[in-house]
Amino acid sequence: MSTYDVVIIGSGPGGYVAAIRCAQLGLKTAIIEKYSTLGGTCLNVGCIPSKALLDSSHHYDDAVKHFEEHGIDIPGEIKVNLEQMMKRKSAVVQQTCDGVKFLMDKNKVDVFEGIGSFKDATHINIDKTEGENETIEAKNVIIATGSKPSTLPFIKIDKERIITSTEALKLKEIPKKLVVIGGGVIGLELGQVYSRLGSEVTVVEYMDRIIPTMDSALSRELNKVLKKQGMNINVSHKVKSVERNGDEVIVKADDKKGNEVEFTADYCLVSVGRRPFTDGLNADAAGVEIGERGMISVNDHLQTNVKNIYAIGDVVRGAMLAHKAEEEGTMVAELIAGQKPHIDYNLIPGVVYTWPEVAAVGKTEEELKEAGVDYKEGKFPMRALGRSRASGDTDGLVKILTDAKTDEVLGVHMIGARVADLITEAVTAMEFRASAEDIARMSHAHPTYAEAVKEAAMAANDRAMHI
Repeated sequence: MSTYDVVIIGSGPGGYVAAIRCAQLGLKTAIIEKYSTLGGTCLNVGCIPSKALLDSSHHYDDAVKHFEEHGIDIPGEIKVNLEQMMKRKSAVVQQTCDGVKFLMDKNKVDVFEGIGSFKDATHINIDKTEGENETIEAKNVIIATGSKPSTLPFIKIDKERIITSTEALKLKEIPKKLVVIGGGVIGLELGQVYSRLGSEVTVVEYMDRIIPTMDSALSRELNKVLKKQGMNINVSHKVKSVERNGDEVIVKADDKKGNEVEFTADYCLVSVGRRPFTDGLNADAAGVEIGERGMISVNDHLQTNVKNIYAIGDVVRGAMLAHKAEEEGTMVAELIAGQKPHIDYNLIPGVVYTWPEVAAVGKTEEELKEAGVDYKEGKFPMRALGRSRASGDTDGLVKILTDAKTDEVLGVHMIGARVADLITEAVTAMEFRASAEDIARMSHAHPTYAEAVKEAAMAANDRAMHI
């Protein structure tokens, strides 16, 4: 029987990063993955394929709507080749997954293909898809089994017309009409993909605004922009039934006044969040406690109630984000090796990869109000930037919230071109407890989108220059 210092169950961003860090620290490491490719949901049916389709559909949208104003004339009709678009997406996924396999080999991490389950707290059974089953011994175990799409109790996902994000990433036709249940990150990203390609997209959201966990200023701006782009947004709507009738899906909901509203489409994307995936772990055999919804309780060191077993990523509390899982995987590896790492969960950014992109870190204005914090606000519109006018990306804004007494930055909220990249400036500033004055004094290259961050920081002290 093979014995390892660390065995990781699940090869998503949390799992494979944990494996690399363990190996770097001299720990004998193995990783177990039930699928034939490494990378988990993110690389296979999540972050990476969705970004590939977002980029491809963005190119098409630009070609149809914006090339002419740039002096680019394309003779004949511009058409979508969905098969080629999906082929490119699959190639991007394959290349990325192959990269993870390369990293496992480079770091001498043993990879087992099969379903990993506990025999006891220090032994893992591997139910292999091919060949005989195997049991390995582990001094420490990291559970990194990720999440699966959630649904509503009355919805039957048939994976044909009533679909999740997994199926939406591999459709063989462009829907004429697409109803998206859920106005969160995944629903809006995939909704925008198909809206660009010609679908009539209707979003039905239970809360009173889209992206409801983010600052309301971002919700308002994104709502305005998506409507301008042609998407139908319905908030404060409680979906009560989803039925398929042949090639048609009928969605019934109650609006905020209690009136029944009916939406019909040829496809319905159910995007109401994700749930921790701990099925088949046989956690009871190891004594690991799992809650009703599959979430694993952990302490501040991400230890379960069994001291040599840890859990990270989507199976534990907090936002279900690939980069959050990566930070947790790194932290657990270093804790096992005897180091003393830490994570500031307040500084893990959130991003929506629509166009314009949306990104945020720290506290929202709503959270500061609820906590009774005395704060200041600085805002700056993207349309006031020369770089935005040059590229034609004038929608959006940057909003900075600071402590009214100390000027320390408490939250940064952005919507605009490339803000998924810009948010890292805010994370860096807040990691070093920067004030708005500190950011305002930093030289920002001109012309750039980043100048909006400097201007918003200046606006927090009533001295923005270009508005």
